Amino acid sequence: MDNGSTISIREGGPGDIPAILAMLDSCVEWLVSQGRTGQWGTQPLSQSPKTVESVARYMDEGDVFIAEVDGEPAATLTLTDSPGPYLAHLPPTGEPERYIHWLASDRRFKGHGTGSALLAHAAEVTRRAGISLLRVDCYAGDDGKLVRYYESQGFVRTETYVGKGDWPGQVLARRVQPPRGREGDHRHT
Repeated sequence: MDNGSTISIREGGPGDIPAILAMLDSCVEWLVSQGRTGQWGTQPLSQSPKTVESVARYMDEGDVFIAEVDGEPAATLTLTDSPGPYLAHLPPTGEPERYIHWLASDRRFKGHGTGSALLAHAAEVTRRAGISLLRVDCYAGDDGKLVRYYESQGFVRTETYVGKGDWPGQVLARRVQPPRGREGDHRHT
């Protein structure tokens, strides 16, 4: 969407945890306003020690990216080498992968394209690392809008799962073409 704003993507770090938690809280507030409480509940995620620990852990394990709109943090995504422990029951992919965690945006920036920009950036980082598999999992309940969003970004459904409390989940995958001559180079970029 062209709204005259400039989106830039930068690497994030521990100093961004408060902004990331604020983005997650913004998402919860928006979901609650839509009557869609099945995904993340009704309480701010910043008040959940488990969520705060998860954001910090994935940050330690991988690469955090922050999309800024006109210099203001607007969305976030973390990229690691594997899914979360809650998916340990799924069969391994048998190949290197990059895995998306905590894609969220401050709802004040809805319609700016920050989520799409971060997903395109994650695909490019994965491609440059010589890895061809990019995966994500998400909430698959209610109206299925989140699953359809990822599909609109080039992901296809793979495994379904049921999380804690009968939480309906969907794993999706996207193939990215590694640069020629870099096959098997799995270094982080």
